[in-house]
Order: sequence, then C-alpha cells, then structure tokens
Amino acid sequence: MSKTTVVIVDDHGIVRQGLQTYLNLMDDITVVAEAGNGVEALAQVRRHTPDVVLMDLVMPEMDGIEATRQIRQLSPTTKVIVLSSFTDDEKVFSAIKAGAIGYLLKDISPEDLARAVRAVIRGKTQLHPDIAQKLMNQFIAPKDPNEAISEDLTPREIEVLRLLAQGMSNAELATALYISEKTVKTHISNILGKLNLNDRTQAAIYAYKHGLVESQ
Repeated sequence: MSKTTVVIVDDHGIVRQGLQTYLNLMDDITVVAEAGNGVEALAQVRRHTPDVVLMDLVMPEMDGIEATRQIRQLSPTTKVIVLSSFTDDEKVFSAIKAGAIGYLLKDISPEDLARAVRAVIRGKTQLHPDIAQKLMNQFIAPKDPNEAISEDLTPREIEVLRLLAQGMSNAELATALYISEKTVKTHISNILGKLNLNDRTQAAIYAYKHGLVESQ
C-alpha cells in the first residue's frame, strides 16, 4: 500500500518535530520533508510533489498564504491544510482563497490531524468548526430570490453540487448517484468552470448561498 506523503511547514522546529514523530507512526502516512518558511516549502514541494502540505501561516521570508497560492500553481494535485493558531477573518479568508482545502487549529489532537490528512486525500474539505462558521457568516447572506442558480448547470450538476456541499467525497458521490468516480470528477470540473470557481470549498459556499443546502 502506498503511503500518503506529507510536507510539514512551520517556523518552529519543535512543532515540526512533534508532527513528524506522530504522523510517521501511521501505517499509511509518511513525512517526506520539513520546511521553516514558504520559500523552503516551495523547494520541498518541487522536489517531492507531496500529497499533502501542512502549512503554518505566519513565517519569515514568505508567509503561508503566499506559499499556498504558489504551491497550488506549482503542484495542483497537492492538498494544502493550514495548521495555524490564528482565527482572524483576514487570514482565514485569504488562506481559503489561496487554495487551502483545509483550515485547522494547532490545538487539534494528533488523531484528528491524521484523520484530516486522510480525508483531504479523499477529496473532503477539513475545517475547524469555528472556521466553518466564519465562512458561512461571511459568504452566506440571506438568499436573494432574484439570484437564481446558474442556468448553465444541468440538473445532474446541481445534484452533484448539492451533495458536494454536504461534504461527500468523490467516492461517496459516485455511490450516491450510481455513477463512476471519473464521471463525478468530470461533473465537478464542469461545475467549477461554468461558475468560474477555483475549488470545492468555493463550490460549497455557492451551494449554501443559493439554498441548495441549509446552513447549520
């Protein structure tokens, strides 16, 4: 069984060491490199093309937001999970817009962190509950009856979008809709293109905003 490869990015060596020690105990996860800032992170991603990057935000030389943006351009298959102590709106929204698929806080338990790494590989977003609520509060205004769902979307794409916003992975979507994962990926690609969105998180926000899923 191939292991999920991870690069840890944090300017505190003791944090990197602790994360690496725990994750390397997992049978299905291996830490292939560490980095102390965004510049080093880009070099390690270029070298290893990891499955997942655990990204701190406040670092010297290049911060985590700019590093996330550049990593997503350099290696589109690499999933970035922000692991930060900061919950202020500016950092949260900037990280998501830069392409982070997850935003977790550093008080997360090691077990939950390992689960989050596995989840993003399956295509699921991973947001700390406080962060998820911030996103909903920011982006989900009361529904405007004049703001209709894009007519470019087919009924099947609308159904895919609704289930995606509920947090389903590609495999779960395929099972629920009795289609292949390849077809699911095609639908998601079409949805993002038609709505001019960058990723699944933005698609989920669109679905909530347009009433396809009820906010909690």
